[in-house]
Amino acid sequence: MSDWVRVNCIVTQLTFTADGKLVWMEASQRCLRIEEVLGFATEGSCIRIRAAVDFDEAGCCLRPGGGGGGGCMVRRELAFEPLSADSFTLWCQNLRGYLDSLGRPKKLLILLNPFGGKRSAPKVFEKEVKPLLEDAAVKFDLQETGYQLHAKEIARKVDLAKYDGIVCVSGDGVLVEVVNGLLERDDWKSAIKMPLGMIPAGTGNGMVKSLLDSVGQPCKASYATLAIIRGHKRSLDVATISQEDKKIFSVLMLAWGLIADIDIESEKYRWMGSARIDFYALQRILHLRRYEGRISFVPAPGYERHGQPASYSAEWAAPCQDHGEKQVDVISSGYQGPNIKLEELSWRTIDGPFISIWLHNVPWGSESAMAAPNAKVGCPEQKNLHADFLYCDIKWVLPFV
Repeated sequence: MSDWVRVNCIVTQLTFTADGKLVWMEASQRCLRIEEVLGFATEGSCIRIRAAVDFDEAGCCLRPGGGGGGGCMVRRELAFEPLSADSFTLWCQNLRGYLDSLGRPKKLLILLNPFGGKRSAPKVFEKEVKPLLEDAAVKFDLQETGYQLHAKEIARKVDLAKYDGIVCVSGDGVLVEVVNGLLERDDWKSAIKMPLGMIPAGTGNGMVKSLLDSVGQPCKASYATLAIIRGHKRSLDVATISQEDKKIFSVLMLAWGLIADIDIESEKYRWMGSARIDFYALQRILHLRRYEGRISFVPAPGYERHGQPASYSAEWAAPCQDHGEKQVDVISSGYQGPNIKLEELSWRTIDGPFISIWLHNVPWGSESAMAAPNAKVGCPEQKNLHADFLYCDIKWVLPFV
């Protein structure tokens, strides 16, 4: 579509190209990609297009998704006035039709954790997330989590038909709760198809860091919000973890030893925000602990010589019964875990003592820790990875699917 319009009191030709660009002339040729457009509104005979443009440190415009790492997101507006009522109607129809064809979300359920990190999530949402959602005309229901596993309860009971996605304004913990809630539903096969979004507002933010870093973008709330508005999606592997009478699902990582101690024991310094991890990590490194145990694993291609050959034992997956513990509480509904014959796989073992064991599903454990550089988000080659941890009476079975 191409027609004469008025832009900044100047009559110029505005062209809407087939590949989604708006091109017009002012002092020089100007261009705006529809992917940069958040939405538009009308005021009388004027059409106002709201956009978010990525600029680098030198002030040069970057294309959406092109990254730049040190850039910043700037909200911009293009206001133009068609010269006739028919042209006005046609512009509105074409803009709305093209934006609708992109498959962007119309309504979101937003779960906000007011206690994560430095308790900054409410401020992050109001100043960085909400204005962009309003510009894009994305409706949302906002619910704060009030206690541990609250997000899991919400995900398990929510009417998913009302929403196009669930967004966590938090650290990684709320995301894990949501995944577990969805997988415990009777309709888990359809529920797990619900897109999940992450806005960094917690201590670690490893998942959103991994997602944004994979496309060269900084780990900022504005970039994460724009990815959600634009409907960008990535598949993600899920790990099934069994420990005695518990079964949980993980999407980020599993830690044992040093890293787990730092994460759990630094809770008393939560008031420090993300700095609590670095602060307590220094204390633990200066006073290292060692852990006796054995890790049994199925080696990835190229790592078949690591460890010693071993045979799978059914005891690895069995619940502890020596101290009066309950049998594994098998979930009567929901996802039961992968149907894989572990005894048919080629196992190897490594004996401790260990300082730390860290299993990663994505590259970043936090915004500042790239613990697994070769991990890929939703990488088919990494599926069906299996590992077992045995330590005293604690037994771990971790098939990744």
